[in-house]
Amino acid sequence: MRIGLYGGSFNPAHAGHLHVSRTALRRLRLDRVWWLVSPGNPLKDPGQLAPLPERIAQARAIATDPRIDVTGFEAAIGSRYTVDLLRWLRRRRPDLRFVWIMGADSLGSFHRWRHFEAIATLMPIAVIDRPGHTMTPLSARAAHRLAAARVRESDAATLPFREPPAWVFLHGPRSELSSTALRAERARSASRAC
Repeated sequence: MRIGLYGGSFNPAHAGHLHVSRTALRRLRLDRVWWLVSPGNPLKDPGQLAPLPERIAQARAIATDPRIDVTGFEAAIGSRYTVDLLRWLRRRRPDLRFVWIMGADSLGSFHRWRHFEAIATLMPIAVIDRPGHTMTPLSARAAHRLAAARVRESDAATLPFREPPAWVFLHGPRSELSSTALRAERARSASRAC
């Protein structure tokens, strides 16, 4: 089976996450996508984070495609960093073909992730275009470091079968939605209600 791993805070989950997942399912010919709802992102403000059970419940309400599974098992295994989670999955499920999925906005900060180069050697990576980040593959520090491993977009369906490091940037229709913008709108609405 070909499984896309889409990790993040999902704070909150929204239709843009669903769009990214469906793009990956179609373009990479995946069997399933697992949303890995993180207990917390070391690079983000924990004060802005809704409780994990709330974020999981909301993600399940948004993930209407039957090929998408929402899980919070990262907290159960005590994983704090993506590299640890991916190592854990590779050890326990060597029979599955995993692909890490991220938005183009995440590629811009990927070099700040703990052991980002090790992540790239654990499994192939699919980067999905996001509004305002289409040029990210050309300028991101991680993209420069991994330039030799970039796969042509026309070969995207081969990504699950490639030995890492291998990554592809997928262009296409983009969703304008973002969790940051949704949180800001909620805060504005709450302040107007007061």
